[in-house]
Amino acid sequence: MNALLIIAFAVLYPIVHIANGWLFKFAEITPQISLIYLPAFLRLSNVLILGPRNGTVATLLGSLLLMRIFEDNSVTGLLNIGCSALGPVVALVVFKTYTHRNFELTSLKDLSVLAVIYAIANSVLHHLVWSVVDKSQLAEPVQVLWMVLGDIFGALIGAYAMKFAIEHYRLRQIAKDLGN
Repeated sequence: MNALLIIAFAVLYPIVHIANGWLFKFAEITPQISLIYLPAFLRLSNVLILGPRNGTVATLLGSLLLMRIFEDNSVTGLLNIGCSALGPVVALVVFKTYTHRNFELTSLKDLSVLAVIYAIANSVLHHLVWSVVDKSQLAEPVQVLWMVLGDIFGALIGAYAMKFAIEHYRLRQIAKDLGN
């Protein structure tokens, strides 16, 4: 069952990434940065739902599929995948370290806090890699802020949608079990 969920989440990631590019083309700052980036929440939800190990594997596989679709075989592309997979785990560790507790998947506050921590971690990780490996991806200094905002907006939209789904479809007990 875990393998099927990992594969399902991995396949969902490039689909949502491509759909996000079509739906929110107007909000694109650079090819790597959009002011609304829905896959940000998928990365985070992979870790929240599947656990850190399986969620990271799902994000890595989904990112590799995306890399394959766009025929990107660069070192920067692989490092971007690493940043994408590491960001949610960093957010989860930071959340647990500062709150001294596990997150509650049914708590909109916890999901929102995790979304903000994740957005900052993801943006900082990507920009550190770009600063060292591929400065051509650094268009202007303020783009780190744009990436944070895009990830926050995408992650918050996802968090609110998840909270709605949990409440609307009576998935509260399943969500509580996943959070612990």
